[in-house]
Amino acid sequence: MIKTISVLGSTGSIGTQTLDVAEKLGLRVCALAAATNIKLLEEQVRKFKPSLAVVFDEERAKDFKRNISDTNTKVLCGMDGLISAAELEEAELVLNSVVGMVGLRPTLAAAESKKDIALANKETLVAGGALVTEAVKRNGVRLLPVDSEHSAIFQCLQGMNDKKSLKKLILTASGGPFFGKTEKELKSVTIEQALNHPNWSMGAKITVDSASMMNKGLEIIEARWLFDMPAESIDVVVHRESIIHSLIEYADNSVIAQLGLPDMRIPIQYAITYPERLESPVGELNLAQIGKLTFFEPDEKTFKCLAACKKALSGGGVATAIANGANEEANQMFRDGRISFLEIGELVSGAVEGIKNYEPMTVDDVLNADFLAREYVRGAVK
Repeated sequence: MIKTISVLGSTGSIGTQTLDVAEKLGLRVCALAAATNIKLLEEQVRKFKPSLAVVFDEERAKDFKRNISDTNTKVLCGMDGLISAAELEEAELVLNSVVGMVGLRPTLAAAESKKDIALANKETLVAGGALVTEAVKRNGVRLLPVDSEHSAIFQCLQGMNDKKSLKKLILTASGGPFFGKTEKELKSVTIEQALNHPNWSMGAKITVDSASMMNKGLEIIEARWLFDMPAESIDVVVHRESIIHSLIEYADNSVIAQLGLPDMRIPIQYAITYPERLESPVGELNLAQIGKLTFFEPDEKTFKCLAACKKALSGGGVATAIANGANEEANQMFRDGRISFLEIGELVSGAVEGIKNYEPMTVDDVLNADFLAREYVRGAVK
């Protein structure tokens, strides 16, 4: 089992839970990185005493450096800082839980530095899947999923000797706070309602993505790259209880599922300790107490983001980067009160359909597609 870990996005939901797991496992945390929450980052630095801490915002980094001047922790900022944290020599594993496209370059840097990667930043594979998987393969490192759905599939696949026997991947979706609502009912929903997730405690961006079903669209794209499966072999089923985290179906129509309480510390710990399984930081699942499990078809007509992601994946090229970039911009606009909830799906669909697709050869090609998507959204919102 690894002994030293670098945590990118340490003050977010996944990051704080990762540090909880790391503490219980007795791991050394050699690097921490955060976007803006320097108060919590300072608490983490004083507790874990990392060699390096990164604050993405340059001005906040200056304040932070003064605040921890009595420690031995080096402070860096910006993308260069994130990359340094991903490349840090003493890190055996880099857990990337930053939010958005900002996670792409550090993931590639970790792979090129021969670090195993525990990935909770789905945008990395959504936008640059071909580049990332090629870098992982070329450098002989492990890419370990942290998302509960992909961890579930990863666990279900353990011991499978013949990939030809695998027929389908089935991702479960909670349906978020707006499950079953019509377009008419969704026209006036508020940001507070969108952030009221029934099962999971997540950051604001991801919680809104869950409400719009964009999160599940991103996960379909991520699954395509993690497990080398074609788009038509990846399905989604709405499972309100979030107890079954995903399933796989074999050629003989046998289905295997992974179950557990809806707590991210389970997949985080498995990514860190793989292939070992250690005592869980989470309580035991009692199915009798759960009582029942329910399943529904997703409503792609109302939740347009899911359909847009499927179309982008089928289109190949940079279409998935376009979908992701448009969503990041639209999601932020919704949280800022500039657009309605339903406009998120309309803008993502419009970007996928309206921006010219092309094959990415470099990271800059992917970043250009992301830029074009954001420009499209900004131009469409008056």
